[in-house]
Amino acid sequence: MKTTNIISLTCAAAFPFAIISCDSPQENAREDSLEQKADNLEDKADQIRDKGEDRADALDQRADDTDGSLEDSIEDSADQTREETERRADQLEERADAVRENM
Repeated sequence: MKTTNIISLTCAAAFPFAIISCDSPQENAREDSLEQKADNLEDKADQIRDKGEDRADALDQRADDTDGSLEDSIEDSADQTREETERRADQLEERADAVRENM
């Protein structure tokens, strides 16, 4: 008899926690949407990095093909392109992190 009461009380105490811990379908859809948004931001950051690196590499190649002071200027432009690209990509990744933190 006491065992039955203990089991009943344990189940009764655990039931509200089981109900609270379940996500609703709307909550799951919201989280999926936010995760997709964060993934898209990270994909865009990767694309920006790839395109920026391609542009900087093209500038480096052009600098190698030129002589004199113009070569230094082109190399500086390539370095600036890399820095700007990295900054923009980092901003997108920070936005992705913020989206995930708000889930």
